[in-house]
Amino acid sequence: MKPDLFEAPDYYNLDELLSDEHKMVRDAARSWVKRDVSPIIEEYAQRAEFPKQIIKGLAEIGAFGPYIPVEYGGAGLDQISYGLIMQEIERGDSGVRSTSSVQSSLVMYPIWKYGSEAQRKKYLPKLASGEFMGCFGLTEPDHGSNPGGMTTNFKDKGDHYLLNGAKLWISNAPFADIAVVWAKNEEGRIHGIVVERGMEGFTTPETHNKWSLRASATGELIFDNVKVPKENLLPGKSGLGAPLGCLDSARYGIAWGAIGAAMDCYDTALRYAKERIQFDKPIGATQLQQKKLAEMITEITKAQLLAWRLGVLRNQGKATSAQISMAKRNNVDMAINIAREARQILGGMGITGEYSIMRHMMNLESVITYEGTHDIHLLITGMDITGLSAFK
Repeated sequence: MKPDLFEAPDYYNLDELLSDEHKMVRDAARSWVKRDVSPIIEEYAQRAEFPKQIIKGLAEIGAFGPYIPVEYGGAGLDQISYGLIMQEIERGDSGVRSTSSVQSSLVMYPIWKYGSEAQRKKYLPKLASGEFMGCFGLTEPDHGSNPGGMTTNFKDKGDHYLLNGAKLWISNAPFADIAVVWAKNEEGRIHGIVVERGMEGFTTPETHNKWSLRASATGELIFDNVKVPKENLLPGKSGLGAPLGCLDSARYGIAWGAIGAAMDCYDTALRYAKERIQFDKPIGATQLQQKKLAEMITEITKAQLLAWRLGVLRNQGKATSAQISMAKRNNVDMAINIAREARQILGGMGITGEYSIMRHMMNLESVITYEGTHDIHLLITGMDITGLSAFK
C-alpha cells in the first residue's frame, strides 16, 4: 500500500480567490480522501466493489447535499464549496464522486427543490447523514440522450399510483434505499416520484463486467406494477425541465470533479518524471516529457478558472445550462487527455494498479459519456450560440 503523496497544483494562485471557509472545506475533504479512500480504492476497483464503509465519512465531510440548508440536514455551503468537495473526492476516484454527486444533485436536490415540506423533512436529513442512500432513475435502455422519449409510466389508481418500466445505468441502484424516478403520467407529462426499497415489484439488479467505475455500484431499476403512495409524487415541478434541472447541478459537480482526476494524474506523472532515470538523467529533463507536463498544467489551470467562474455565477444564480454544459464537456475532455498523456510518461508502470492513472483513465471513459455525452454537450453549446437546434 503506497502512501498518498498528492500535492495539488495551483499554478495561477487560485487559492487567493477562495475564502477561508472554501479552503477549510476543501482541506477537510482532501485529508479524508488521503486517509480513507486512497489506501483502499485500488483494491476495491480491482474487485469491482463499492466500499460501503466510506459512506459515513462522506457524510461527515459534507459530501451529501453540501448546499442543502442546515434545517434539512445539509451543510448550507455555497456552490464553490460543493465544487471543491467534488474535486477532492474525484481526485480519489470518479466512482466515489459519482456516489456523492448522485446523492446530492440527483436525489437531495429534486426533493429539496421540487418536493413538499413533508417530503423534505422525511428524506433529506437521512440522506444527508448517509442513513439513507438514493439513486436517480432517468436513463432507460432505449432512451439515453433523448430522455423525453422515456416509456416508464404511472397510472392513477385512485388511492395510489401504479408504476411500470425500467431504468438502466443507475449509480447507487444496488444498495439505494430510495429512488427518485422520472416517469410519464397518463397524459404523457413527466413527473418525479419517490420509490422506496421494499415496495412490491421494485427490484435493482446490479450491472457487472464493467471496465470503468469499478469501485461504484451500478444497476437497473425495474418497476413491475409497483404501488406508490400518492404523497410520493414530487409536486413542485413537472416536465422534462425538472430532471434536467437536477442534471445541471450534477454536471456542475462533474466539471469540478474531473479537475481532481486530472490533478492526480498530473501530480503522479510529475513526481515519476523527476525520479525515473533513463540515459543517466531523470526523464523529466527531456524536452518531450516537459512538453507533456507543461501542457497538462496549462489545461488544468484553464479548467480551474472555468470552474471557479462558473461557481461564482452559480452562487449569483446567473449560470445557464449551456455554460454548465461547456464546463462539463471541456473539463472531462481535459482530464481524460491528461490521463492518457500521464500514462505514457509512466510507460509500462502506468497500466498497473500501483499507480492511479489507468483507473482514472478508465473511469473518465464513463464520465465523458454520462450526464450528457461529449457530443451532446457540444450541440447544447452550438444551439445556444446559434439559436438553432441540431437535435431534430
